[in-house]
Amino acid sequence: MTDITANGFTPRSIDVTSDAARQRIRKRYRSEARFRAYGIAAILFALAFLVFLITDIVIKALPAFTVSTLTLTVDISREDIDPDGTGDPKVIAAADFMVPIRKALLKQFPEAADDRRARLALTGLVSTAAPDELRAAVIADPGLIGQTMTISVPLSDDAELFVKGLVTDTDRETPDGTATPSAATGTITIMSSAGEFATKLTEIKDALADEARQVRTEVARFEDLLAQTQSALVEAEAALAAARVNAPDDVPTLEGQLAKLNADAASLKSQVDTLSAQAASLQARFEAKGATELLDQLLPSLMVEINGGVMKATEIGNDRIVGDVMIPLESTAEAAPGTWHLVTYHTSESDRKLADRELVWLSALEAEGRISTGFNWGFFTSGDSREAELAGILGALVGSAYTMLVTLAISLPIGVASAIYLEEFAPKNRWTDIIEVNINNLAAVPSIIFGLLGLAIFLNFFGLPRSAPLVGGLVLALLVLPTIIIAARAALKAVPPSIREAALGVGASHQQAVFHHVLPLAMPGVLTGTIIGMAHALGETAPLLLIGMVAFIVDVPGGITDAATVLPVQIFLWSDLPEVGFQAKTSAAILVLLVFLLIMNGIAILLRKRFERRW
Repeated sequence: MTDITANGFTPRSIDVTSDAARQRIRKRYRSEARFRAYGIAAILFALAFLVFLITDIVIKALPAFTVSTLTLTVDISREDIDPDGTGDPKVIAAADFMVPIRKALLKQFPEAADDRRARLALTGLVSTAAPDELRAAVIADPGLIGQTMTISVPLSDDAELFVKGLVTDTDRETPDGTATPSAATGTITIMSSAGEFATKLTEIKDALADEARQVRTEVARFEDLLAQTQSALVEAEAALAAARVNAPDDVPTLEGQLAKLNADAASLKSQVDTLSAQAASLQARFEAKGATELLDQLLPSLMVEINGGVMKATEIGNDRIVGDVMIPLESTAEAAPGTWHLVTYHTSESDRKLADRELVWLSALEAEGRISTGFNWGFFTSGDSREAELAGILGALVGSAYTMLVTLAISLPIGVASAIYLEEFAPKNRWTDIIEVNINNLAAVPSIIFGLLGLAIFLNFFGLPRSAPLVGGLVLALLVLPTIIIAARAALKAVPPSIREAALGVGASHQQAVFHHVLPLAMPGVLTGTIIGMAHALGETAPLLLIGMVAFIVDVPGGITDAATVLPVQIFLWSDLPEVGFQAKTSAAILVLLVFLLIMNGIAILLRKRFERRW
């Protein structure tokens, strides 16, 4: 560069061509590239977590969107429905319509007729709502009494989970050899032609080894707890000895603590001994190579489908299986290769609610084509229920709609009016400054505080009904008011001052300038803030729990004063239930809530783009 001197001033020389300058430029470019890479990595990292979360919810929710039904041919006998033959609708409505359904099930599996527990288990395969459709049909047409009718009844929650493959993994194998059963009922032996069961015996031995390893892991965990308890015992005994000398008043408390520690140590020692013996027994059974093996409830269940019947294996060897018949065989003839099957339920019977015989019955019904699966419209058309297969979200959806209606009716006019006054008409003094600060602070107050406020004022003071959308809407209106006020003020402030000045210049009053010119131009921002605030309210749970909307509500509410719940609270209630079926319902309800939130945010974006003005 050339140095230029003028009036005694010498400009600073800028080096852009030397090696040092080029290195600095390259370093700056590398720094910018790293910054972009970090930003892209952060976005991809967040996106990966979002995709993982949504995928997990969708996978868990899929079972809730399908329902399995059982097709039965039912004899509607007059003795069961209308024994007096009067045809009185009240008598028919009060009849036990589960009786003909139970008889239809017993026709399918007559072997359960003589065993009370088996009959109860068989009836338990269908939902408690199974008689509803039959009752409605007979009440509508009493002429059906004495006839035969084909109906579809919903399966129970546990049975439906098995049909959907959520109870146990199932393997179905077709051996290459022949098999000969010793009898058709009772305890039988099935002989194979050439060691067909050796491979299965090896699998069972391996399962014993896996179970032994798991038990030994539990033993190690309990031994660690026992060591910690014994260490605490030593410290407690030392503290008790010191207290007897220096602090006699602490002796009773320390003696109680010592007694509890001794009881805990004894319990842990007993568990360690029991589990150690169990692990040793399992290991010994695994090491007994080539011997027959007893199949207990801790091992996978093995079934043999042969000659039209099913046997549950209780003992297995290389060339034979001994077990109890679940479904009677049609004959004791030799079964040719490819005509008989080995079915394994990998989840042991002790680890599932459905017993082996119930799985066998369901498998037989599936094989006959009597079980079908379709879209679960009832999830969207029914209210809550204690039975997972019957629970729906209609009550929660209607309750959410009523609550949001009350929230919108209160928060929108009050919020917009407050914003207009504060932004356009209120004098700028200490009081308005205090109000503005408090509005901004209220936007950051935890939502549960608004629930406490609603409990104290709306329920305890005014005596409004608990669990009602009216009270829920009032509480949520207080929650979203700061958001709407802040968003509306920002939208009003964004309108160019020239709009106001032009209106005032042509003779409009201040009020006319605001309501005829400024507010219409600010409405896109006002509506966007309102919808975002409503979306926030739609997802709130904590304030509604405090005003009683956590109650179990079966009926769909008919107004804003009826008892109701809302979608987030329904999700909270279902997530706390232990049944596996409600886990799918919880995920499905979360998806529905997310869809509503996305729709509301999408509407906000469309409104902003549709009405937005650029100056």
